[in-house]
Amino acid sequence: MENKQYTAGDFKSAAKVTWCPGCGDFAILSSLQKAMAELKLTPENTAVISGIGCSSRLPYFMATYGFHTIHGRGSAIATGVKVANPDLSVWQITGDGDCLAIGGNHFIHAVRRNVDLNIILMNNKIYGLTKGQYSPTTERGYVTKTSPYGTIEDPFVPAELTMGARGNFFARSIDVDLSTTFDCMIEAAKHKGASVVEVLQNCVIFTDGVHDYYSDKETRPDRTILLKHGEKMIFGANRDKGLVLDGLKLKVVTIGENGITQEDILTHDATEADNALHYKLALMHNEGLPLAIGVIRNVEAPVYDQEVKAQIAEVQANKPQRKLRDFLLSGETWEVK
Repeated sequence: MENKQYTAGDFKSAAKVTWCPGCGDFAILSSLQKAMAELKLTPENTAVISGIGCSSRLPYFMATYGFHTIHGRGSAIATGVKVANPDLSVWQITGDGDCLAIGGNHFIHAVRRNVDLNIILMNNKIYGLTKGQYSPTTERGYVTKTSPYGTIEDPFVPAELTMGARGNFFARSIDVDLSTTFDCMIEAAKHKGASVVEVLQNCVIFTDGVHDYYSDKETRPDRTILLKHGEKMIFGANRDKGLVLDGLKLKVVTIGENGITQEDILTHDATEADNALHYKLALMHNEGLPLAIGVIRNVEAPVYDQEVKAQIAEVQANKPQRKLRDFLLSGETWEVK
């Protein structure tokens, strides 16, 4: 409806939310509904597409158009929706198994093509819906139903896969950090092209506490760094730690020690086309480095669905055939008698 200011409540469906009590998906759903209201989207011009998995039940809980599709095919169907109607705001909801295993091929090509999709990737490092098999993001050595002696594989890092597919937008948040999740969704929607928001999400049944090292409220300021475009890379409970380059590696320093001042600290430029530093920031974890959250990469590039629309208009403008009959008779024809 024209001129109506929608609230988060207007994006909630009447369906009962059926996730397990305490699941991190609740917080992500709430952040998404608030973000849509903040963006002044309208339910009738918004589509939420998902594949299969716990996270992919989310479209049921939205009062928008939605499509709960088949396993791993969310990116392909969301691409079709967006190309058919570029004016729609299209959100893809997916999990680490749905997106990065059976859906991996569709995901990387949607990112490479730069289709204007807002992809929310809920990463709980497990297949929850099918009762606890290890996923492509499960850490090496983790014991699951299908790895009773621990996995013997190294996991995908979603940021690495996104940038490896020439992705232009990547952000990360944690389910318990609603403010950062909300901000990441807002920036993802504003970005023209494929935007990937990874949300580290807790599964209370199969991987409860898997993100505690970073999500714990008491220690989070020292173990994560919230990146903001144009601001110094400073973090810590006392805001006295920062990131600098030491050769080709990132290094944590303490402001005020060894002559280090705020001027020595790196400034985040999310719009830098060269992804070398974004890549290093996105891969930070362990070895004394904090986990980067917030918008890590946000670079403008040609958008697939807009390119398709422009190409169709150009071809139509230069073709004399305006009807199917004209087209069929435009080439070599003959009559069979």
